[in-house]
Amino acid sequence: MLAAVSLVATPGPALAQPMGAETVDPALYGGDAAWILVSSALVLLMTLPGLGLFYGGLVRGKNFLSVLLQVGAVAGLASVLWVVVGYTLAYGDSVGGWLGGGQKWMMIDLTAYRDGTTLPESTFALFQLTFAAITPALMVGAWVDRARFGWVMAFTGAWGLLVYAPAAHWIWGGGWMAGLGVRDFAGGLVVHTTAGVSALVVALLLGKRQGFPSAALLPHAPGLTMLGAMLLWVGWFGFNGGSALTAGDDASTAIINTHVAAATAALAWLLVEKIRFGKPTTIGFATGAIAGLATITPAALYVSPGGAILLGLAGALVCFGAITLVKVRWRIDDSLDVFAVHGVGGMLGTLLLAVFASEMFGGIGYDGSTMAGSMAGSLAAQALGVGATALYSAVVTAVLAVGISLFMPMRVSEDEEVQGLDLTSHGERAWQFD
Repeated sequence: MLAAVSLVATPGPALAQPMGAETVDPALYGGDAAWILVSSALVLLMTLPGLGLFYGGLVRGKNFLSVLLQVGAVAGLASVLWVVVGYTLAYGDSVGGWLGGGQKWMMIDLTAYRDGTTLPESTFALFQLTFAAITPALMVGAWVDRARFGWVMAFTGAWGLLVYAPAAHWIWGGGWMAGLGVRDFAGGLVVHTTAGVSALVVALLLGKRQGFPSAALLPHAPGLTMLGAMLLWVGWFGFNGGSALTAGDDASTAIINTHVAAATAALAWLLVEKIRFGKPTTIGFATGAIAGLATITPAALYVSPGGAILLGLAGALVCFGAITLVKVRWRIDDSLDVFAVHGVGGMLGTLLLAVFASEMFGGIGYDGSTMAGSMAGSLAAQALGVGATALYSAVVTAVLAVGISLFMPMRVSEDEEVQGLDLTSHGERAWQFD
């Protein structure tokens, strides 16, 4: 305990603030734009192929291709919708703090530099596009093996505009949560809470896979899952490091904290598996790393490296327990643990941010101009952010899922599920020759 206290008390690197657009000199700050372009590629690497391999390895072989197709198609649709209207809903001029105005639809009228950054607005919009693409793709893990492809596309397209874009505006686009001092550095609320809670709601509405929970629905390729997790880990450097929006100390701090949180969580998960089941597994290492990454995401810039280690440890322990709670106690078939890992990890990190951001733990401190001017005030603001985001996501998801199902069935037939979606929904085997 003494060692842990001394660790978190060690001061972190100085945390620089982004410069305003009025001070931008392209000759001086071109490196910032270059870093964000690289970060955009890294985030897309997380989705294609990282998330596809991570999820694809966890399902049975007869559904592998369907998972890859869903991840790719969902990300593609989200990207197109982001350009058409998603960006302006999230980052257009605020309308009452709830939603962005429509002046930037089709990404017209982008400014030379995004206000408050050293980036061309096109670069900023591209980076945010990759976030809008991966967030609905995360939910694919909740309904693998049984969701109908047409329903998936209709639901995730609407969800990106009606859940993700408003949440992004509330916190990152100058909305009402930002005004209260709610902090979410890279997506604990905007990405992981929205996707995790929504995934749980869909899993409840969709029902269990055949054989759950009595039959062992084993992953067909743990090696692919491990490779996918490694790609996600590397890509997360762009996810969190790029969210600094500069190529300086802020990005380095976020990446250091991201890495040590993931490493701590992966190792802690292996230890828990050894104690509980007698041996560690590759699936456990991969899941633990993702839990640590989700937990540190909202706090990556605001805590010290020591605080990041403790956040990673907390993420592993709490998310491990959450999987047991959801699947064993509640008997909800969130197939690939989207809520228990991403949702719980994101919410946990968002709350613990209020504690470890304290200067006595080496963090960045608190914003005295908002309700989050102290640890208690920050904790209240963060809890409000978690509660409001989770409730909004759950309600809108339920309405969308049920409403769309009136026109497009949510679930495949029992026979299609038994045969596997690779054959029955996408006909991949029809292209094979004797």
